Amino acid sequence: MFLYGMNLMSDGMKAISSDRVKRILTLLTKNRIIGVLLGTSITAVIQSSSAMTVITVGLVNSGLLTLRQAIGVIMGANIGTTFTAWIVSFMGVINITNFALVIVGIGFIMTLASQGSAHRSRGQILIGLGLLFLGLNFMKDAIEPLRSNQVIMNAFITVGQNPILGLLIGMVATMILQSSSATIAIVQLLAFQGLISFDAAVPIVLGENIGTTITAQIAALGANLNARRAAMAHTLFNIFGSCYIMPLVILGIYQKFIFFILPGELSATNIMFYIAAAHSMFNIINVIILLPLISYLEKAAIWITPKGSKQFDGSPVYLDKRLLTSPAAALLQARKEMLRMAQMAREALELSCNAFVNKDTKDFKHLAELEDAIDNLQEEITGYLVEISQQKLSDAESDELPVWLHSVNDLERIGDHTENLVELTQRSIRLHTNVPEDAKQELLEMYNMIIRMGDLIILAIRDSDHDKGYKALACEDKINKLYIEFRDAQIQRLNSGVCTPHDGIIYIDVLNNLEKIADHLTNIAQAVLREFHFGHGEQQGQKHSGKSPLA
Repeated sequence: MFLYGMNLMSDGMKAISSDRVKRILTLLTKNRIIGVLLGTSITAVIQSSSAMTVITVGLVNSGLLTLRQAIGVIMGANIGTTFTAWIVSFMGVINITNFALVIVGIGFIMTLASQGSAHRSRGQILIGLGLLFLGLNFMKDAIEPLRSNQVIMNAFITVGQNPILGLLIGMVATMILQSSSATIAIVQLLAFQGLISFDAAVPIVLGENIGTTITAQIAALGANLNARRAAMAHTLFNIFGSCYIMPLVILGIYQKFIFFILPGELSATNIMFYIAAAHSMFNIINVIILLPLISYLEKAAIWITPKGSKQFDGSPVYLDKRLLTSPAAALLQARKEMLRMAQMAREALELSCNAFVNKDTKDFKHLAELEDAIDNLQEEITGYLVEISQQKLSDAESDELPVWLHSVNDLERIGDHTENLVELTQRSIRLHTNVPEDAKQELLEMYNMIIRMGDLIILAIRDSDHDKGYKALACEDKINKLYIEFRDAQIQRLNSGVCTPHDGIIYIDVLNNLEKIADHLTNIAQAVLREFHFGHGEQQGQKHSGKSPLA
């Protein structure tokens, strides 16, 4: 009931503030201290460090937070989650359970009577809060008789005498319950009933901080590299803290520090406050020590979660929605993202062509990942450009926007043609077709010319260099001539019996796909030159004499 109440309350809080939380996080986490404060305050509100770290990992996965920004938020989340322990502590001095059912009743009426989802969520929060206290009361009453069981008492005495065992128990229990707040609440109630001493409780608290990181690790499964590194940073943060605090716990120094900061003598009534303080101070001290070392924590997470040889991040990196109010800056970011997309398309072309010529399937998995990434970036960049179009744009910005919109679509079509090349390679392997050596050389010659054209376009976009754009367009005539020449040569090979009809058809299909890739590159080059011609004024355009390819 305690877990269910806590989940209800947390879900209600998230329903009210989830979108707001994401907006706040992405806007205000440039400064590491602000990131920590935000992580602390938001986690205290939504009552779930696990939810907070999952949201943070999700934002890293979508490219809205960098790894370093995420680490600051996660540090704050570790402090914010200790707020639950302070709520539980009031059970020792105030009999809140007398009002638990009243709170549940009020919340239930609110959920029934409310028209809007926000009011229903507030009712859900009250139901969760009431059930949380009711569950705590049931646990307290259930634990009380255990004091007369000598076996149970001996077990807890053993835990009290072995801090390392206590740390492991806290870690495993939290991994199972998937809730650090639940573990701490159980420990507080055991201490309240006299079953466990304060000295025995503190190592369990440290273990709970390690165990709670499993939720972020689970959330990062299947996510991109930076998201997995964010989850790893969360784990390292709590492991490092436990490593240097644990010797102080064994020596009793940490407990004396808690006695120093809390007034009064330790008793059954206030022991839950002492445990809450031990929980909070562990995380506060950990943040104070590790926040200045955040760059080293980031490097450690990167080192432990290295980038594989074929691993890449296919999510947007540059599409910062905070820049939408400044269209010029936002368009620059869209251009950077499109360049990433172009590099992926280039890599896909290179791998797919080599796969066909060498009949090699080892890169097929990576090619599929590249195709998915290209499709995803097309959707993300297009959506971003549409959002820019809704802002107040200058004439130059209005001219530039459709250039990148059309270019992104052409890049996506290039990705589709590389996928076609993979399918042709698979068919060629299945049918045991033979590509003569001179035909391979022809394909490589055409491929090299297309790669040169693509590289020139990338440089033209990156450096706003229209000279490179004109050189790219000059490649088109050469590619068209090569296409006609090589197609005729293949027909001659077919007529002379050098290759079979299967060989000939597959070769010509490959040739057609390469030629279509060149057509899409031509579209991009023309669009980019048009943008330079109209967007950057006549001064640049006058550097060239002769007929313009835009005519």
